[in-house]
Amino acid sequence: MIKIRQFIIKHSDIFTFIGLGLLFYFIFLHNNWAYALMDVDESRYVTMSRDMFNSRDFFTLYLNGDYFFEKPPLYFWLECLSFGLFGKITEATARFPVSMCGILTCFATYFVGKKIVSRNFGVISSLILATSLEYVILSKFAILDIVLTTFIWLSLCFGILTQFCSEKNKKYCWWLFYVLSGLAVMAKGIPGFIIPFGSMFFITIYSKSFKEVFKPKYIIPGTILFLLTILPWHIIMLKLHGQLFFDEYIIKHHIARFIGEEFEMRQQPWYFFLLTLSWGFFPWIISVFCVLVRKLSKRDLKLINLTNYQRFIMYNGIIFLFTLIFFSISKTKLITYILPLFPSLACMGGYLWTNYVERGEYRLVFDKVNYILGSIFLLAFFAAIFTPFYLSADLNNIISIVKPLVLILTFFVGFGTILFTKLKKYIGVFFCIVIFMASLSAFGTEKIFEVDYKFGQDELMHYAEYADKHNKSITCYQFDSKYSLLFYSNESVEYGEEYDIEDLKRELNTPNNLVIVKCKNIDSKIKNLDINIIYKGKKYWLIEKK
Repeated sequence: MIKIRQFIIKHSDIFTFIGLGLLFYFIFLHNNWAYALMDVDESRYVTMSRDMFNSRDFFTLYLNGDYFFEKPPLYFWLECLSFGLFGKITEATARFPVSMCGILTCFATYFVGKKIVSRNFGVISSLILATSLEYVILSKFAILDIVLTTFIWLSLCFGILTQFCSEKNKKYCWWLFYVLSGLAVMAKGIPGFIIPFGSMFFITIYSKSFKEVFKPKYIIPGTILFLLTILPWHIIMLKLHGQLFFDEYIIKHHIARFIGEEFEMRQQPWYFFLLTLSWGFFPWIISVFCVLVRKLSKRDLKLINLTNYQRFIMYNGIIFLFTLIFFSISKTKLITYILPLFPSLACMGGYLWTNYVERGEYRLVFDKVNYILGSIFLLAFFAAIFTPFYLSADLNNIISIVKPLVLILTFFVGFGTILFTKLKKYIGVFFCIVIFMASLSAFGTEKIFEVDYKFGQDELMHYAEYADKHNKSITCYQFDSKYSLLFYSNESVEYGEEYDIEDLKRELNTPNNLVIVKCKNIDSKIKNLDINIIYKGKKYWLIEKK
């Protein structure tokens, strides 16, 4: 036993890497194959990736047969690479690239934290990132934002390393910063340029190394590498589609989207992303917020004569604030946009939690938060027990899928958090929270998705599979954007959001065509038509002409 322990200590870096890898597998990859694609974005982007893979047109994106000029292609290329690597197009192969991006971002957090600060800091910061609620959710959705986040963070890791590495290695860090920023642009456009370069602008000003950025050995090769990364696809698309691509991609979906024109439905107040962080950074937001407030109230924030540890945290603070301000200024806001600031926020949280675990810093604040958080989880445990007394029978039936897991996990984390805080075993508190979030992700995601599907998407997927089996086309009457129909029917879908009764009659008269109608839109005019009701769901009907 002593020899085994000595062997583990001797090779602690390897065992740390393996341990993190196992945790990351359960958080990001486990059971990714067990639940269907989610409307709207996931089913849309995976369907587009499938069409790209099948058509072998790796330049132009299509959605339901129409040009799609909203996004650059890196995400879709990664999807196609996964489809080709595994030889099939499934939920698992669609989610594999984004899950690997989630893992890669966490490992990057670990390695840069270990390199600049310590292994403990790297572990804690990477696990805080890996178990933040919104980060977990979006790393298990096959959508673009996690790909953007990965390449932004990788570029910033190398940007930050330019402030700490030796002179002979600095040029390589700068060159990688430019290349990875270019890949971030290819993931989601302008944010992939603004966030890395804007953050490094303020970091180098703060560190008084701004002039260094313009050294020819850094900026000339870096700019060439950046342009070689982003220009080929954009030039090809301009040659293929000309003014149409420029107007749609540059003007509408980058400039107009940022200033809010033509996207009124997505406009939100300036504090929208602060509200998003209040739940998206759960369960760490409570402790991090309370300790930061305490530090500010005591004026316990140094801005000069900092150690490397403190400089690293300050740089992450600059990244966090710049990213938050950039997205908050934009008129168009969605909860997914804010994901690129999570790695820097996790490092700031890692700083506070590492000091708490190792030295008991701000113990009184942390202890109070832990008792409150533990009590909230125990309250959730008892609330889950008594749901039959205050929820309807239908709703109880729906949540019964996930209820046993919720009971087990809420009791475990609530009791464990309070117990370890009482015993002053602060690392135990930390890992109670980590195990709770990891278990919820690994074993709860499928069940949570199944609950969500019961509100209508399961009916749509069933109708799509019915249409595919019987070689029929689909029309959606007075609704759109349900792209699971595209993926699971393997055919184009007619989305008639503005259709009236005459359009419905025409679609019913189309040979081999099925029509899906929302239950709330079923009226006497529709009931009086000569129709055959194939399925009558709780939210949708599937009908055809008799």
